[in-house]
Amino acid sequence: MRSLLFIPCLLACTLALAPAQAVVLEGQRFDERARLADHELHLNGLGVRAAWIFKAFVAALYVPEKTRDAQQILDRDAPRRLQLRMLMDVGPGEIKKALVRGMQKNASEAEWAALQARAEDFSRTIDSIGPAREGDTINLDYLPGRGLTLAVNDVPRGQVIAGADFYEALLGIFVGPHPVDTRLKRGLLGQ
Repeated sequence: MRSLLFIPCLLACTLALAPAQAVVLEGQRFDERARLADHELHLNGLGVRAAWIFKAFVAALYVPEKTRDAQQILDRDAPRRLQLRMLMDVGPGEIKKALVRGMQKNASEAEWAALQARAEDFSRTIDSIGPAREGDTINLDYLPGRGLTLAVNDVPRGQVIAGADFYEALLGIFVGPHPVDTRLKRGLLGQ
């Protein structure tokens, strides 16, 4: 009888010591959880950004609570991380062009007018970093009350870009009504 009681305890101890689960896509390993400041985020989904025959990056979206509802992710003023793992070299000009076009496609004229100065600041940060190289990890993190921070290989770059509206516009490129890639959007939404 005593040995039967020992089994659940052993199982609970084993699970407590088990490493966090990971998901692999295109040879890139993503943890199920990420920490942003003092917030625990959960992997909502993964996707590959491909154009023609080229695979540019694997993207992971981390949120406080998993959801398949893109509008809930966009509207919620909560900590979030969009992580890009580069699968090829991409120049800063290409990155800026894709980001600016994507933000404009998902914003009204009035929204874009409010975002434009911050988009220019963000573009200058991208220019200062130079090309994204194959193997680089780019984190686009958002904290309420602080804003967007960009880090390349865990090294913060540029200035903080304020505003939940700016991060929403950035995420809109990936999970908004007019995403850059519908397959990528479905992956990031865990579909």
